[in-house]
Amino acid sequence: MKSREPLIRAKKFQIDDMRRRVAQIDTMIADFERMAVELDRDIAAEEGRTGVNDPNHFAYSPLALASRGRRDNLRRSVDDLVAQRDAAAKTLAEAEAELVLAEAADSLDRTAKPELGATRGAWRPLDMPRH
Repeated sequence: MKSREPLIRAKKFQIDDMRRRVAQIDTMIADFERMAVELDRDIAAEEGRTGVNDPNHFAYSPLALASRGRRDNLRRSVDDLVAQRDAAAKTLAEAEAELVLAEAADSLDRTAKPELGATRGAWRPLDMPRH
């Protein structure tokens, strides 16, 4: 039976890659949420400066309107990233479970091989004489 070591190495590499991906997504979510909070402050400051809080009012600040649009886009992006992170976390958990199974199977194979050799004797070709 061949070793599962290459499979285990590949799974570990895949898991490390998925962990990096989840961390990158978490960083992007945090950055986007921080930018959205900053835009909220900018919008409030602009509305306070102009005294117009209704985006549908004809005198509403174009700066505040543009900031609202950017903030809303960031929030939609955060929602999309949260869905991506959840999917990546699920895939990561599945890969970790597969790694545990592969390591257990490899460990079982390694412990079973000496027993097999002890009960059947060492393998040798039929045409080789015993010494």
